[in-house]
Amino acid sequence: MAKKRIYEVAREYNISSEALVRMLRDLGHEVKSHMSVMDDKMSEDVKRKFEAEKSAAREDYARKKQLAEKPAVAQAPAPAAVPPRPSKRRKRKGHVVTAPAAPTVTAPTVTPPPAAQPASPGPVERDKRRRSKKKRKIDRREIEASVRRTLAQMDVGARIKRRKRRVRETETEGSENGHVIRVSEFISAAELAEHLGVNPSEVVAKCLQLGLLVTINQRLDMDTIMTVASEFGYEVEEQEEYGADLIEEDEAEDDADLIHRPPVVTIMGHVDHGKTSLLDYIRRSNVIAGEAGGITQHIGAYEVALPQGKITFLDTPGHAAFTAMRARGAQVTDIVVLVVAADEQVMPQTIEAIDHARAAGVPIIVALNKIDLPTARPDRLREQLAQHGVLVEGWGGQTLSAEVSAKTGQGVDRLLEMILLQAEVLELKANPTRRATGVVIEAELDRGRGTIATVLIQQGLLRVGEPFVAGLYSGRVRALLNERGSRVEHAGPSTPTQITGFSGMPQVGDTFFVVESEQIAREISLKRQQLRREHDYRQVKRLTLEDIYHQIKEGQIRELPLIIKADVGGSVEALSDALQRLGTDEVKIRIIHQGIGGITESDVLLAAASNAIIIGFHVRPDGRVRELAAREKVDVRLYDIIYRVINDVTAALEGLLKPEVKEQIVGVAEIREVFRLPRAGVVAGSYVQSGLIRRNAPVRIIRNNVVVYDGIISSLRRFKDDVREVSSGYECGITIEGFNDIKEHDVLEVYETLEVARQLQPR
Repeated sequence: MAKKRIYEVAREYNISSEALVRMLRDLGHEVKSHMSVMDDKMSEDVKRKFEAEKSAAREDYARKKQLAEKPAVAQAPAPAAVPPRPSKRRKRKGHVVTAPAAPTVTAPTVTPPPAAQPASPGPVERDKRRRSKKKRKIDRREIEASVRRTLAQMDVGARIKRRKRRVRETETEGSENGHVIRVSEFISAAELAEHLGVNPSEVVAKCLQLGLLVTINQRLDMDTIMTVASEFGYEVEEQEEYGADLIEEDEAEDDADLIHRPPVVTIMGHVDHGKTSLLDYIRRSNVIAGEAGGITQHIGAYEVALPQGKITFLDTPGHAAFTAMRARGAQVTDIVVLVVAADEQVMPQTIEAIDHARAAGVPIIVALNKIDLPTARPDRLREQLAQHGVLVEGWGGQTLSAEVSAKTGQGVDRLLEMILLQAEVLELKANPTRRATGVVIEAELDRGRGTIATVLIQQGLLRVGEPFVAGLYSGRVRALLNERGSRVEHAGPSTPTQITGFSGMPQVGDTFFVVESEQIAREISLKRQQLRREHDYRQVKRLTLEDIYHQIKEGQIRELPLIIKADVGGSVEALSDALQRLGTDEVKIRIIHQGIGGITESDVLLAAASNAIIIGFHVRPDGRVRELAAREKVDVRLYDIIYRVINDVTAALEGLLKPEVKEQIVGVAEIREVFRLPRAGVVAGSYVQSGLIRRNAPVRIIRNNVVVYDGIISSLRRFKDDVREVSSGYECGITIEGFNDIKEHDVLEVYETLEVARQLQPR
């Protein structure tokens, strides 16, 4: 059972947090505030308390309702000879005051025919009717008073009723989520009041009651927003990004506008299993020739036209450092093609790709590559895949598979037929008439054209000149380019396209969507940047005395500061993710800056100020930057293959590790006789049993298997000569510095300490 906070449970029971805190304290539980966590015992006690109150209220209501419905007079009517009751009189300061009679409401009378007119009631009958009405009125008041007392015990007063009335007034008719507001984190108190439909001063006052000192323009975190909203009777649904509601407005669309779209296929698998070679054969172009070491360094999106239809391929890198990017690829894809080399076995990256595809709920098609090799064993691979939950057709499963060869083209046509067949089963459709939305696949900085981002269009039709928002930045589409660099006029669903016209560098995985005007795009962009700055400011952790105490107690953690610069955003993110994983509890990586583009003078100055190392991936510094780096003695490392970066940084971290101190026994000697000389002091006549006894070496004196002293050999003699060392099998005279209490049969153990370099063990 998931544990909840007190304010969440109070919202479930429709009472205030203060009332539930008071109830828990009355039940004997120690709670601090409404943010305290309720355990199972607290939940059971509260549930039992409410059940008891509900049961008592039902019984009381039923009893009083029965009394109200019971006839006022159950006896026989009194005789007519009973005289009328005298009027009540009371004396007050010598005056006789007559109590006023109850007001009589006279209904409009209609005169019936004389024969049908009943006799007027006597005074006794009128008195019985009056008492009966009065008794029934009193019973209703008692019932209402009982209900009010029950509500008062639950601390639901007039303020809660007014809030509920306000909530009902702001609800739309027929809406099931009238009490739910969708807001993003770090909105101001005034903006929260606008969503709640109350005055901002009420929000500030409620925060003060909760012990939070805020102003109208102060921004609130999500926990505070949820707490304050619950006090006003609202539930909060966190909005992931500001402006995302503009995309949701276009989601309601007519089925008649939907058309079939090409499938988006992601190529996944272990490094060097032939993913890029397979895509190269499909596209009939040489992609792998441009990759350093035959390893894909960037994500590429390509559209392939076949006689049966179009297919969009995403080529994700196979190296383990690109795990985060591979996960993003699985989120935007429709079908995953898992490439496994038939001459090898299932690798860890293959298992990671399977996990990512399952997490995204995407069907998998297995491509057994390198089937033309004589060492290929596809049945063994099918068996290993079955052990990881991927059961192919022919083995009793539903996963499609094909035996292919990226070198000869064997089985590639069958693989493409399977992809199109799977796409027909999925019934992939999109609306080309709505505003375009998509996902940023890659981003890079071009010196002549500025920021260029590869965007996969998912819905709508993107045209040149339309304003858009992507992540934190906005812009207007200046040009649309396909994967070969040719200009196009528009891009439809499932089409990868390169877009120019960004005001900044978007991140890989950012949502791209078109808006009505540039003004709206700029407003959303500025608001998102403001929220991001607030979020980053909240993430800054101030150093406290307690933190300093723990650092002194546990030992200061050693850090390796780095500055990462690369040519595209995907490489920056992949490098950061891979290097951050190298850290341990003793040493860690601290990335002080990362960016896209060449290495600049400001990067060198930042590295000089923070003693950081600059890592350039597919970028080069110019002459002035090299001179500045040499003058400031800043280490600039340039790479084009990612595993070389990881190896060098691993070696640097191992250098930061404290060496492991090991002790080695050099020699052992036994004291046979003790000599006391006037000038030399106490000399131990010893016999070297093993190893070497060296002068000025550390030595332990062991007596009855217990160390009695740990010191240094001050002098070592053999006969009359001073020697530096004595080997095993010889006798010698030994003097221990600062220790004369030596006895016969003591054992002298000479040792030395060695510092051994440690290997890095990543978490």
